[in-house]
Amino acid sequence: MHRITTVGLDLAKLVFQLHGVDAAGKVVVRRQLRRRELLAYFAKLPPCLVGMEACGSAHYWAREIAGLGHTVKLMPPKYVKAYVKRGKTDAGDAAAICEAVTRPSMTFVPVKSVAGQGLSMLHGARTQLIGQRTQLINALRGHLSELGIIAERGLLGLSELAEIVRNESDPRLPVMARTALLSLLRQIEASSARIAELDDALRQENKASDLGRRLQTIPSIGPVIASALRARVVDPTLFENGRHLSAWIGLVPENDQTGGKARQKGLSKKGDRYLRALLVGGAMALVRQARRRPDRHPWVAGLLGRMSGKQAAIAIANKTARIAWAIMLNGGSYEAGHRPPQYRTQACAAVE
Repeated sequence: MHRITTVGLDLAKLVFQLHGVDAAGKVVVRRQLRRRELLAYFAKLPPCLVGMEACGSAHYWAREIAGLGHTVKLMPPKYVKAYVKRGKTDAGDAAAICEAVTRPSMTFVPVKSVAGQGLSMLHGARTQLIGQRTQLINALRGHLSELGIIAERGLLGLSELAEIVRNESDPRLPVMARTALLSLLRQIEASSARIAELDDALRQENKASDLGRRLQTIPSIGPVIASALRARVVDPTLFENGRHLSAWIGLVPENDQTGGKARQKGLSKKGDRYLRALLVGGAMALVRQARRRPDRHPWVAGLLGRMSGKQAAIAIANKTARIAWAIMLNGGSYEAGHRPPQYRTQACAAVE
C-alpha cells in the first residue's frame, strides 16, 4: 500500500473532506470524515504534511493535528483558489489544498497559539461593538433629523442630542418618539461601557508584554494598536523587510505594469483592514498634535507643508509599520530622531 505523504484537508463544521497522495503524487485516499473521527484518523497516520486553508477553526485543528506528529501548514484561501480545477466541491477543494501546500512559492499563515487567538478575539469583539454603536448613533441622529433636530458630529453633538432626548419638557419630541429614542440611547451607553471594558483589558494585557511596551514607544501607537500588531503579525520573519509589512497591511501604492510600462495607483487596500484603520487613525491623531504644536513634531509638520492631512497620515502610518517591524524582529525600542535601519531576514540575505 502506498504511504500517504501529503494531505489536503477541507475544513467544515461537521463533515471534513480529506485528499491524500503519496510521494509520487498519486492519489491514495479520498474520503469524508465526521468531526469526531478526524483526530482518531490522523493519530493512525504516519507523520505527513497536512495543508489547510486559514479559516475560522483552522488554528485549532492545526494545533491538534500537529500535536499528533504531523507538519501542518495553513494557506490563505485566495491563494488556494488558483489550484481548483473545475467547479466548487468539497472533494475538489481538498485536492486543490493538497496541491497548493506542496508549491515552493506558496505563502503560508503562521499557526496562532491559544493566547494569540484570545487576543484576536478581544479585538474582534471590540470591532463588533464599535460597529453596533455606530449604527445606533446613526439611527439616533437620523430619527432626530426627521424632526428637524440636528447636532454637530462627534461626542459633543451626541451629548447634546442625549440631553434633548432625556428632557421630557422639550416639546419637539412626541412621547412615543422619546420612548423609542431613549431605548437607543441606553443601548449606545451600554455599548460604550462594554467597549471601555475591552479597552481596559487590552491595556492591561499589553502592559504585561515586553514587546507591547516597546511598540508603544513609537509615536501614534497606543496599547490598542500595539496589541493588534502583536495579534496579527504573529511571525515578523515572514516579511523580508518593513515595506513588505506595509504592503501586507495595504499602506503602499498599488503597482500596475504592462508592456514594459509601470505606473503607481492609489493605496492597494488589499491587506489587513483592521490594522490599516488603527494605524491611520493613530497617525491622524499625530497630525492633529503637529498642527497644534509643530515644534514637537517637526517631521510631521514638514509633511503637512507639502500634502494634505490625510496624505500625511498615510505616510506616517507607512513609516510606523516599518518601524514596528524592525522592533518586532530585532528588539529595542523607538528613539526620537533615530531612523532604524531596514533590517533583512536571513532568508532575504541568503537569496542575495
